[in-house]
Amino acid sequence: MAHTLSESLALAGVVVGRVTKGESLTRAMAELRAEGPLRAAVQSLTYAALRDYGRGDALVRELVQRPPTPSLQGLLLAALTELQHGPQSTHAVVHQAVEAAARVAPRSAQTAKGLVNGVLRNWLRRRDELNTKILATEVGTYRYPQWWIDRVRSAWPSHWQAMLEAGNAEPPMTLRVNRRHASGADYLERCRAQGIDGALLGEQALRLAKPCPVDRLPGFAEGHVSVQDWAAQQAARLLDVRPGMKVLDACAAPGGKTAHIAELADCDLTAVDSDAVRLERVRDNLRRLGLSVRIQCADAASQQADIGAGYERVLLDAPCSASGVVRRHPDIKWLRRPSDIGDAGDVGDQGPFVRQQSALLAALWQRLAPGGRLLYATCSVFPEENTRRIEAFLASHADAAILPLTLPAAMPSAANADNIGAVVHQAPGCQIFPGPDTDGFYYALLEKKA
Repeated sequence: MAHTLSESLALAGVVVGRVTKGESLTRAMAELRAEGPLRAAVQSLTYAALRDYGRGDALVRELVQRPPTPSLQGLLLAALTELQHGPQSTHAVVHQAVEAAARVAPRSAQTAKGLVNGVLRNWLRRRDELNTKILATEVGTYRYPQWWIDRVRSAWPSHWQAMLEAGNAEPPMTLRVNRRHASGADYLERCRAQGIDGALLGEQALRLAKPCPVDRLPGFAEGHVSVQDWAAQQAARLLDVRPGMKVLDACAAPGGKTAHIAELADCDLTAVDSDAVRLERVRDNLRRLGLSVRIQCADAASQQADIGAGYERVLLDAPCSASGVVRRHPDIKWLRRPSDIGDAGDVGDQGPFVRQQSALLAALWQRLAPGGRLLYATCSVFPEENTRRIEAFLASHADAAILPLTLPAAMPSAANADNIGAVVHQAPGCQIFPGPDTDGFYYALLEKKA
């Protein structure tokens, strides 16, 4: 049964409203009662509204005297974004949004419909004036909180604008081809035979021209391919695991990097995570791929955790702000606070993410065998979580040495480090900027002196 725009707008309004109250988009979408095309439409509207939130929220505050309920505000944000960017006619969007208001607020349907109708028609009359006013602000232009804009600009003065723009773009769908089944080139030909086009980003990485449902991918159910961003795919390769090695993936969920390590080498691999629910996703991924890995639920930051020691390789994909993957999780921009990371100018002022990263590094270093290597990774672009963490660790651990990293110097959309999407080598570690072919990521490889 076909759905109407009013249905999708109403549900999008509820989801966006839950996010504006502080709930994660992942959880709100997980509890959405919609399937098939309706769910896809709601997701599209929701993601667009949250990517555009800096502009949309400013418009709503200009156009209403008193803040509406979260669901009605979410509906207005979704409708304003659709009016600005969507393919529908303005008359159809306004009409359907008004009908959606009755679904969102059934007990005060007439009042809600009047509010939505008035706000949207007022915006259409004043569009040029209001857009000019909103775009005169950095929050309206870049669609991030001001503190985020300021921090990225301070950290990356030559790249900050392009980095922010990349975070507002539609993310690519990138595949990791299981080398146990096929090469990237061979799998690309299989895709093209099914009418799915793409381009190779490396031997086993393939970016699709257009995202598609995973059940359309040849051999997906049989474990021939997984969905994983190009930057995330570098972790297993940089860890340089050899057959028979004792390996720990310390923050494993949802299991993409765990599975990649197991695909690359027959090793003694233990996957640990503190979230039992998310560990089920690790098991699901490994089951689909036909891989066997030891799985434990434990806090890797605890010295008392019974997860063993003497590891020759440790992957620490540390919990972080996720500032490098906001195009996939646009709610992050508005749910994060500066205090989550700490004062950018004060090394001693550490937020909860930074404290947890430091604790994990210290605890896991004790589990690493002499001569072993620990790969520290985040999907962040903030130096407080990246280079500064590693600098602080090296300063306090005389037995730690930083190793050079070898990553592809360029990808199809990034010819050199001056282009966004390129790999930027730093001391210590290296930062991958978010760009057309990749999310933002950071890696640092440490070796424990024998």
